[in-house]
Amino acid sequence: MIKIVVDSASDITKEEALEKKVDVLPIEITLGSKIYVEGENITRDAFYEMMLSQKDFAKTSLVSPQKFVEYFEEQMKQHNEVIYIGLSSKLSGTFNSANLAKQELKSENIYLVDSLSASYAIKILVDIALQMIKSGKTAEEIFNFLEKLKKKIKIYACLDTLEYLKRGGRITSTVAFLGELVNLKPIITINQEGKIEVVSKALGRTRGMANILKLLDKSKASNQYPKYILYSYGNVNCDQFEQKLLKNQYEMNGKLQIGPTIGAHIGPEAFGVVYVEE
Repeated sequence: MIKIVVDSASDITKEEALEKKVDVLPIEITLGSKIYVEGENITRDAFYEMMLSQKDFAKTSLVSPQKFVEYFEEQMKQHNEVIYIGLSSKLSGTFNSANLAKQELKSENIYLVDSLSASYAIKILVDIALQMIKSGKTAEEIFNFLEKLKKKIKIYACLDTLEYLKRGGRITSTVAFLGELVNLKPIITINQEGKIEVVSKALGRTRGMANILKLLDKSKASNQYPKYILYSYGNVNCDQFEQKLLKNQYEMNGKLQIGPTIGAHIGPEAFGVVYVEE
């Protein structure tokens, strides 16, 4: 049997994971003096509401090598092959933890896919892997296909505020202040190296939406795979963006909420898209 496992930066909900029989290893979130695990002691909306009401920056911890060793050993006892599809190794040490665990166990039945991305880019890879399992593909065949496909997944998001980039130390207070002064809305992506990159800057959210549409037009989304609208917290920007997409003949496969692991860095009212390019 082939088991698919992800970390919680995949934003796959507890309900979806149970339905699809996908295992999720939690990335803990520290806010203030408390530690939270999404789906266990905090919901996504509750997390964002707490984040808005506190000045502390929400910190995330990696999944430890020992957690991976324990998980992999349990699957080995059941004679399962494992495909782990993880958060970009350039954004967290979690993928390295999985790699260390595999090296310790010296198993050829553990396949590690560094998504070089996050959030619903991982969900797309998971859903494709599950389809391939149903069609009778081997773990090695699935791994090789995902390694190629992951390079074609694009994710773009427009940030409504610079506050959380400032809190996370990614920009200075001065840059954040000046940006808010002119209503600057950066468009971010996760590039081919798996790092967060600002691809454009817009003055106002309307231009931000237009910039994402230009990126969509340029790279041409494949109709063979799903396309999703993404949002963090609050539906105003997301709903406006959805209308613009429909007006420009982009039919999407749903709206999905970004979870705490990535949401801590982008803040409320962020919106964007994830898709596979042709």
